[in-house]
Amino acid sequence: MLSNIPRSLRSLRSLRLRSPRATRYSAAGVAAAGAAAMALTLVPGSADSGSADQSPAAKVSSVPTAFTGQSGHAEAQKEGVAKQLDTVREEIKAEAVAEKKEAKKVAAEKKAQAEKKAEAEKKAEAKAKAEKARQEKQAARKAERAEVEKKSAKPSYPDNLDGWIREALAIMDKHDIPGTYEGIHRNIMRESSGDPRAINNWDINARNGVPSKGLLQVIKPTFDAYHVPGTAWDQYDPVANIVAACNYAADRYGTIDNVDSAY
Repeated sequence: MLSNIPRSLRSLRSLRLRSPRATRYSAAGVAAAGAAAMALTLVPGSADSGSADQSPAAKVSSVPTAFTGQSGHAEAQKEGVAKQLDTVREEIKAEAVAEKKEAKKVAAEKKAQAEKKAEAEKKAEAKAKAEKARQEKQAARKAERAEVEKKSAKPSYPDNLDGWIREALAIMDKHDIPGTYEGIHRNIMRESSGDPRAINNWDINARNGVPSKGLLQVIKPTFDAYHVPGTAWDQYDPVANIVAACNYAADRYGTIDNVDSAY
């Protein structure tokens, strides 16, 4: 008859160990439940009275009551134990369900955070890619404008004999007028010694009222006839004087390089 006592206590103990929250039940309550279980198991034949499929409360309720003289008290204790066991089991079930729901909630939150982070990283990557493309396009346009400006910009030449000759040669090249730096420089040094304000007031042209002027000593009728568009209408202008004189020399002698004396 006493063999059922450990099994009853193990049933109650196993229920309490399922959930940490079950520890809130007082030691006095557990002791009372244990005492009731022990008292109930003292009934002859109680070892065979419960089924293996019954709940702890059902098992307790099915045990015959010992000490028939005090049956009312024993029945009350038995009912109290049964209710406590049912309450413990229901709370454990409820806690298991709540914990499962909480785990699902945490997993869903983690998943949502991961998706949100991935989406933010994707947007940041797309934004960085677009910004890089914009900067590259802007740099390409800037380089293109610089190249156009470089090609269209007027070259700068020093305001001296070397600069005048080089600028004149650039203009002559655009108008297919032949001549070299050496041929121009040689004739300038013979005609005016490099003085753009030089004038001949004693030769036949001067006596005829059209004195030779400028670096290559060009008379007014010749300057006007062979003037090249884009240069100044001024015989004393060094570049205009050189270009007009070279244009005249090319027409009459083939090139200024072929001129070695008065022309």
